Amino acid sequence: MSRLAKQTLTILAAITIVAGSLSADLRNSNEPPVIPVGLDAYRMWNQWPILRIGQRAYMTSTYDRRGGNEGADASHFLYQLADDRNVSLDVMGQGVVEFARYNHWHGSPWHYIVDGQDNVVSETTSADPEHRVENSVFIPEKQFPNPLTWTWSQTKGADLMWVPLPFEKSFTMAYERTHYGTGYYIYHKFMPGMTNLSRPIKAWKPDDVPPQDVLDLLKQSGTDIAPKGIPTLCGSVSPQAGETKVLASGIRAPSTIRAIKFSVPSDSAEAFSKARLLIYWDGSSTPSVDAPVNLFFGAGSLVNRGDRRALVKAFPVNVTFNGGRVDFAVYFPMPFLKSAKIVVVNSTPDDLHDVRWSIRYEPYTGPANWVCNFHATYADHGIPVPGKDLVLLDTTKVEGGGDWCGNFVGTSFIFSENANLGTLEGDPRFFFDDSNTPQAQGTGTEEWGGGGDYWGGLTMSLPFAGHPVGARSLKEAKNDEDKIESAYRFLLADLMPFGKNARIQLEHGGENNSTEHYRSVTYWYGLHQPCLKRTDSFHVSDSADEKKHGYISPTASPVQTVTSRYEWGVDHIGDKEIYPATTDTGRFMTGTSTFTLSLDSKNIGVMLRRKMDYSYPNQCARVSVSDGSKWHEVGLWYTAGSNTVIYSNPPGELGKTLHNVQTSNRQWRDDEFLLPRSLTDGRSSIKVKIEFIPRNTPLYPGYPLPKQAWSEYRYTAYCYMMPEVTP
Repeated sequence: MSRLAKQTLTILAAITIVAGSLSADLRNSNEPPVIPVGLDAYRMWNQWPILRIGQRAYMTSTYDRRGGNEGADASHFLYQLADDRNVSLDVMGQGVVEFARYNHWHGSPWHYIVDGQDNVVSETTSADPEHRVENSVFIPEKQFPNPLTWTWSQTKGADLMWVPLPFEKSFTMAYERTHYGTGYYIYHKFMPGMTNLSRPIKAWKPDDVPPQDVLDLLKQSGTDIAPKGIPTLCGSVSPQAGETKVLASGIRAPSTIRAIKFSVPSDSAEAFSKARLLIYWDGSSTPSVDAPVNLFFGAGSLVNRGDRRALVKAFPVNVTFNGGRVDFAVYFPMPFLKSAKIVVVNSTPDDLHDVRWSIRYEPYTGPANWVCNFHATYADHGIPVPGKDLVLLDTTKVEGGGDWCGNFVGTSFIFSENANLGTLEGDPRFFFDDSNTPQAQGTGTEEWGGGGDYWGGLTMSLPFAGHPVGARSLKEAKNDEDKIESAYRFLLADLMPFGKNARIQLEHGGENNSTEHYRSVTYWYGLHQPCLKRTDSFHVSDSADEKKHGYISPTASPVQTVTSRYEWGVDHIGDKEIYPATTDTGRFMTGTSTFTLSLDSKNIGVMLRRKMDYSYPNQCARVSVSDGSKWHEVGLWYTAGSNTVIYSNPPGELGKTLHNVQTSNRQWRDDEFLLPRSLTDGRSSIKVKIEFIPRNTPLYPGYPLPKQAWSEYRYTAYCYMMPEVTP
């Protein structure tokens, strides 16, 4: 037996002993884990796999509300406060804006209105937008430093902002200029009264400066960021064509893998990149990771344009060229409770030799029901179906299906094998926990990948977004591999939790009309049971349902019948209808509504969902919950905008703001509101009061104020529950 083999057996034996001492400590907690807030999400990046119970993520943007790609999904505003205040984001409650993306400097200066306080943010070119300034930066630079911000000069087309902006009451974003005013934004909302946040949410102030330790951490992207001095397994394999090699099996500790690395000779790197990496957790016969090596590590090929040392220098994954070898590394924390099996399948026709590997891990000692396994779901999308989004992930259909809770944390995807950048107009759309409305709606594929204007055909790699490979055109491609275009987007502070299911979709082309060959890997953390449980639902306007749920609304309208659509993309391609309209009945009111909903008494908070008619603008209501003797106010339930928007995209940088009014045929929308645990815990039902509050915000100054009301078609209660895991 070789010295390496003996050493490996010794380490494996040590792991088994550690497992025996730790297993007794694994338990289920009745309390949810701590949620890292804002900048703490970077400091506590080892908490990536931890459940975020009571936290919701949303992504909104300037997308074309009519389902097309007008103006490349730019310049569609909720409303205009003034010609130099064009509002693209407007939220109420307690939360954090985690990310914003703009196309170059277009639209700046931007106004970040935090709890009513206006703060002006711009970038160097904003002063003279017709003459761009190379090596531009966000201004004020001290508050918005690199690497939490990047401008078009580094990204090849976008201004990206990852500085967390907490707000206690409200956040509004407005553009001063509207030419090509594109953007998408990710923000989190939190259940009121949460005590398990890493820090209290305090409104962002102009003198808040990101600390140096966070900046230093992100600057390490592309290097080994995992803890040092922890146990390591290592070895070397040479799988022949079609052969499967198990690298590690039966690691019986409750542990967290902190790094997996491969190093291969340059002459076999391309073949190795087409092999498959499989990882099985806790004795499962189905792999939770099953993906081609190259795409899993962030690149659709290994064609290294520009002979960069680092092809991929992202925070959680990297690919580097080191002399005569190519190195692959992944640093996503990967916890498991019982066992881990890591496998390489050489599915290529070439033999591989001297594939060196190492695995670093550390004990996991937290509660069994706090942590999720790591997943990387691969999909070969073949020929896209016209009009239908590509489904990158549907948790109800993978690894046994059913209910899952966890966090969506990123994608790596190939969007062309023909050096075709024109397919990048496709919007991302993400649906969580039975919602019919995408909680995340973006403006395009390259925007999701951190670029703009197709990255100018150039390559780039940043900590959380990149376009690492692909020629500018077929003519410039060196070979077939160079024609492969891929991008990645990773989510850390801006990750998206889900409590029951997740469906991650991507539009192919501006109107789901691309025929390119897409392939994707979707990264997520998942626990195979729900932490959101649907406990009740009632149909407003159904007399039996209203009586059953004690629905009382003195100002409620007669029953309304509406036939419309949700925002699912184009509803017609030519004469073919893709998404038929649906009909439902409900009411609107301008006073109060009260009703009762059933709960699970073991709940630790509740999410209310409402189906609404989005044609009524800026719907706002005060929500209260009764304890049986008095009402307790929770907060304002506010849904900004409507299916009527302002489109202002003048031809020049300094063009006059326009007042083009557009109304889409998509009136249906699902919206959410969180109720605190203090008012729901231990109760099998609650009585809720909704008090309508008019906002009186015209679409633009001087535009007639349309009818305002609170629309209610269906209410559904989802209870947050602590999952139960058998150690």
